[in-house]
Amino acid sequence: MLVKNKLSKEQKITVLGSWLGWSLDGYDLVLMLFVISSVNQLFFPTRDPTLSLLATFATYTVALIMRPLGGALFGSLGDRHGRKNAMMVTVTGISAITFLTGLLPTWNSIGIIAPILLILLRFAQGLFAGGEWASGASITMETTPKSMRGLISGFLQSGYTLGFLLASIVFQIVSHAYTGESFVDVGWRLMFYTAIGPGLLSLLIRFKMSESDVWLEKKRLHKIEKNPLLRVLTEKENRRTLFLALIIMTGLMYSYYTSIGFMPTFLEKYVGLDRQDVASIMIGATISSFIGTVFTGAISQFIGRMKTLTIFGLATLILAVPTVIGIYQSNSTMEKMFFTGVLVFVASTAFGPMPAFLSERFPTEVRNTASGFTYNGGLIIGSWSPLIAIHFLSNVHQEFITYAFAANIIIGSFIICIGSRVNSETRHINLE
Repeated sequence: MLVKNKLSKEQKITVLGSWLGWSLDGYDLVLMLFVISSVNQLFFPTRDPTLSLLATFATYTVALIMRPLGGALFGSLGDRHGRKNAMMVTVTGISAITFLTGLLPTWNSIGIIAPILLILLRFAQGLFAGGEWASGASITMETTPKSMRGLISGFLQSGYTLGFLLASIVFQIVSHAYTGESFVDVGWRLMFYTAIGPGLLSLLIRFKMSESDVWLEKKRLHKIEKNPLLRVLTEKENRRTLFLALIIMTGLMYSYYTSIGFMPTFLEKYVGLDRQDVASIMIGATISSFIGTVFTGAISQFIGRMKTLTIFGLATLILAVPTVIGIYQSNSTMEKMFFTGVLVFVASTAFGPMPAFLSERFPTEVRNTASGFTYNGGLIIGSWSPLIAIHFLSNVHQEFITYAFAANIIIGSFIICIGSRVNSETRHINLE
């Protein structure tokens, strides 16, 4: 199957199927980020715009904090019945719920039922999305040659950024076609309808995927774990591994969602840009993030997963304040795009080695469950970073806004640096 560190056709299909599924997840979450500032009054109408924005972000956060449960639930399905089977379920769920979000009635139509339906959909989305990463990462890393694991890890993780990029482009097109109140009435709904296309494409490719040989061998030897989550939580070594890896994931999630994740809201609400300028800047930022994620994954194969995290964590600590000041004070859209791109490159791309790292940290029998729970477990704290950012920015004087925003990013980077020092290096580990 493997010749001179090249992927076979079967391996390429596996990588592509996992990558597109992770792209769909990113697409859904980022669509929500783009429309939050425009539609918050549709579901949470209040006289206080900050309170309405907080309520809508809290709904967004519901999807994120449900992901650990989804990682455990569908991760267990993948460990017991195969990674491919779990992936078929999760990608169907993600695309269907994204589409249904565009059909939601608003407060003016059905009152308090509207935000309840929104919360329920985000709740379900979090479950499906939590399982998506776990199965995709496990099957891809188990299929990829050891010498290419870092590069493919970064490429796989970049799928989320591809979703962000596609969402940015769709947002720019729709916001241009539907301006002002027409975006609030119709435009945002069209954005969610578009998820059906990527969902169907991902599903078709997954029908052609092969199950992981590593998992199939465990099945042949009757070594399938009946209760993988219980084993992860009861075995001392697995618990320790999970806890230490959670430190890294908490820092990564916090840094990501308070930098590129909160950036559209920061640019529109606090810098004062219009929707089209925000979309243009975010397209540039997501291209930077895409390149950076592949880069961090690739270099981790040479200098190590933990050293890569340390370098990017330290770079963010150094560059957070000057880049945020540049975003806030620069006069042209191109200057703002440059500073945003630099910040995003250092603050949001250290995820590149994580599919490889987490797959290398756990045995095959529990890999899907443990890596999915750990990866998404970082959201338990990390997903609150946009809400914390809103609190910071809403309670400081105008001249301190940049420092408050940068400080929130620095919190995540500091946690990353700690996590990279207490975890062991894994790039030489064989998956079996």
